[in-house]
Order: sequence, then C-alpha cells, then structure tokens
Amino acid sequence: MDLEDIKQILALVREHELEELEIERDGLKVRIRKAGRHAVEVQPVARPLSVADAMTDAPATSTSPAAVAPGPEPADAVDLGVIKSPIVGTFYRASEPGALPFVDVGDTVKKGQVLCIIEAMKLMNEIESDCDGEIVKVYVENGKPVQFGDRLFAVRVT
Repeated sequence: MDLEDIKQILALVREHELEELEIERDGLKVRIRKAGRHAVEVQPVARPLSVADAMTDAPATSTSPAAVAPGPEPADAVDLGVIKSPIVGTFYRASEPGALPFVDVGDTVKKGQVLCIIEAMKLMNEIESDCDGEIVKVYVENGKPVQFGDRLFAVRVT
C-alpha cells in the first residue's frame, strides 16, 4: 500500500461520508476515523495485542461518568499504565449481572488478576492485569461495546 492508495481510500471515505473505515492489506493496517477531521493510522499487522503490549502512559478522556473515576488525570500520570482491549466485544465489569465488579477505582491488583470480561462471539474472555498496581480509572461503562485497542483501565504501576 502506497501514498496513492491511501489518497484513494480517503477520497472514498469523503465521497460516501463514512465515519470509520479499517483496511488490512500487504502487512499494513489502515484505520481512518472521522472526528472533526480525518485521522489516518498505519501500523504493521502482527499478532493480537496482549494486555502487556497495551500498557502505555498516554491519558484518555472518559465517556461514562457512572463507571469512571471523576476528574482529570492524576498528576503522576507518568507512573500510569493503560490496559487496552485486546479484542472487539462487550465489556463487563463483573462475572454476572448484579455481582460485584472484579475491580473498582482504588483497588490494588496483582499481575494475573482478572480485571473484567469481554464477550466476543458468545465467548467470555477474562482480561487480566499484566502488572501489580492500583486501579485509578475505569474508561468503559459496564455492558458497552469496545473495539480492539480501546482503553479499559488506568493502573498506577507499583
């Protein structure tokens, strides 16, 4: 895929007024999202993202006040890891409706501890912490869909 191919893809997105488009070809994945302006993300196609690979210190914004810690990012955001969704599916904070969430803001977690479940094609996938730390933010509301790479939790790594 070269620059001319990407220009043609952008023209199609504009012409058909698409909000989002993702194409995978020749070892490259291109995702175009419309959010006020077009953003292009090109990355090599590799294995699925693991929770360890998803650790990053980039802050994000919240869309759910009910399930998310209020306020701005903590001042020591440098010590934060963001656990991202390794799959597309539905995010669940607890093992069943009415049960207590696996973790809440302020909880201390250990490496390998289950943080949530993502349901994909009727399979319940447990998402585990890949580090020891404290949950400082939950980015997704219970029962909401998540995409590959969406932020799930911010963890203050210890």
